[in-house]
Amino acid sequence: NRPPANENRVVFALFIISKSGGLIYNREFSSGLAKLSSNDLLMLAGSFHGMHAITAQLCPAPPVPPPTSSSSTAGNVAPSPFISRPTGIEVLESSHFRIQCFQTQTGIKFLLFTEPTQPNIDTMMRKIYELYTDFVMKNPFYTVEMPIRCVKFDTNLDQFIKVRS
Repeated sequence: NRPPANENRVVFALFIISKSGGLIYNREFSSGLAKLSSNDLLMLAGSFHGMHAITAQLCPAPPVPPPTSSSSTAGNVAPSPFISRPTGIEVLESSHFRIQCFQTQTGIKFLLFTEPTQPNIDTMMRKIYELYTDFVMKNPFYTVEMPIRCVKFDTNLDQFIKVRS
């Protein structure tokens, strides 16, 4: 049972933005998005980085639980700084494409451009992050915050995206 041709799901592109807002990787997997110049790509990355930071600050503060009166439980559990960590923009969706953002603990942002109906994007983002850690971060010749130029990462990413699209 193959879906009709008009229901094919497409992954258009992947951008990776450094914690300082610079575009360190961009890869197009399928034509469909408008072609942008290098300057436009850099401006897009910087703009998204800024919007992400602002929306993280706009996030409403979660309710603070009342302190417990029992002193026996207060010392047993250390508070976690990540329980209610504000995240910023995670999804931007239009009628023609969707941008899904995944931000790592170190501030690197992965932006995946897909069709709005693409299923399992969270699973795809986890796999892309796994490929990034395996082939980029473990590469002794890669310098953090610099453009990613790793053939093994490109190859494995292409293979993964082609299977999913």
